[in-house]
This record gives sequence, structure tokens and C-alpha cells, in this order.
Amino acid sequence: MNDSNRFDLMIDALVELAQEEKAHQPSPMPDLPTLKTVLAEASPLPREALFLGLAEDGLPVLLNLYDPTPGPILITGDQASGKTTLLQTIARATDMLHTPADVQYGIVTSHPEEWKDFHGSQNNAGIFFTQDDNTEELIQSLVTWAHNNKGEQQSVLLLIDDVESVIKINPQVEQNLRWLFLRGPSRRVWPIVTLNASRAQHLKAWLEFFHTRLFGFIGNPQESNLLTGTPIQSLTHLSTGRQFALREGNKLLNFWAPSID
Repeated sequence: MNDSNRFDLMIDALVELAQEEKAHQPSPMPDLPTLKTVLAEASPLPREALFLGLAEDGLPVLLNLYDPTPGPILITGDQASGKTTLLQTIARATDMLHTPADVQYGIVTSHPEEWKDFHGSQNNAGIFFTQDDNTEELIQSLVTWAHNNKGEQQSVLLLIDDVESVIKINPQVEQNLRWLFLRGPSRRVWPIVTLNASRAQHLKAWLEFFHTRLFGFIGNPQESNLLTGTPIQSLTHLSTGRQFALREGNKLLNFWAPSID
């Protein structure tokens, strides 16, 4: 084979490789309307509706806070896939749509600085650093409140950014979390938590609590299979940062987290 032919083959191989990589790249993020615009166009929404995102057909993705069937919500994906962004979108939508008498939320995070813009919100019951004693007290108080809740209209969201770090606090917190994951939604306490997809294998027993899962970009097929429950669902088509998906039967419903004003 002469040098010219060898060079042509190399170029062909590089072009083919580039085409394959392009085919696997997520679609570019569209110009999304702001959360304020989305909610204004969707209003009025039912009192029990919790906004999760905007579907590709332009309709809102909602959770019925009065129906415990979905159970606790898991948001999972690779690092920097937008898990915290989606959690913050849910919190800000709560501020815009609900009075504190209807819905309040508490935030547990290892990075309180990421939530500084939520200080002062009437719906925000507090931002709790994972390692502080008041985090344990918050979770215990929610268990007590849920035990005593006899059909109150108010709902409480427990927003945990990195659930693994909270599970590890101590055995009592672990026990209380298990109870909230099992019983909370039926008592109007809704845990909505994030988990890095790379840690899913280490928390397989906990995954069983979450029948409703919101997926961000996951590059590893084994992790994707574990979290979706099927080997045919790839999550590499999702744009990192603001695009997510949830299972609807054997299909994925893609949706976006609108930008917070």
C-alpha cells in the first residue's frame, strides 16, 4: 500500500469516527422560556399540582401532591447533569404557584451557598447544611408531623441534594428516611432527592423506594440500565444542564427545566 492510499484510509477513518461521535452527542439546548413565562402561560394550575418541568410538546410536567401513588421522587444523572438545577426549579416554581399554607419546602444540602437565592422565600422552611445537627432535627420533625397529619391540605417537600450524604449521618436519620420514603407521600410529605448516577450501584437497596425517577444525562450504559430498569433505554441523548427524562411505560418522556429568572 502506498503512502497516498494509507493517508486516504486514515482520513476516511477519522471522518467516520467524527460522524459517530456527532451522532451520540446530545441535541443542542433550545432557547427556553423563563420559568416565570412558562408558569404564566400554564396558569391556572390545580392547587395540588407541583411543577416539575416543561415537556417537549410545551405542556407542563406535573405531580399531584394529593395522590401518593408516585411515591418519593429520585433525580439522578452524571455529575453536572443538572440535578441541582432541576431541584431548584421545583423549589422556585413552588414559590410562584403556592402559598405557604398550601406547600412549604425544606432544603438539605452539602453546599448551602448554591441555595443563597432562596433565603427569604415564604415557602422556604429553611436551608439545612447536611452535617449540622438541625438537619437531623428537621427529618425527625417531618416524621412526627407526618405521623400526626390527619388529612391536612398542606404539603411539605423535603428537598435533599445528594441523598447519600444524608443517609450516612447516623442510623436514626437512616431509619427516619426509610419511613419518609415509605409513608411520607401518603401523609403529604414528599421527599425529592438527588443521587449521582455513579453511586447508584452502592445504594441499590435504596433505589427500591423510588418508583418515580427523573433522569439527567448518564454516559455509562451499566449505570443507565440499573437506574432505568431496562437495557434498551439510553440517556446519552439528553443535553446536560437542563434536559431530563422520565419513564412512561416503556418509553421516555423528555422534558426541560426552564431557566429561573
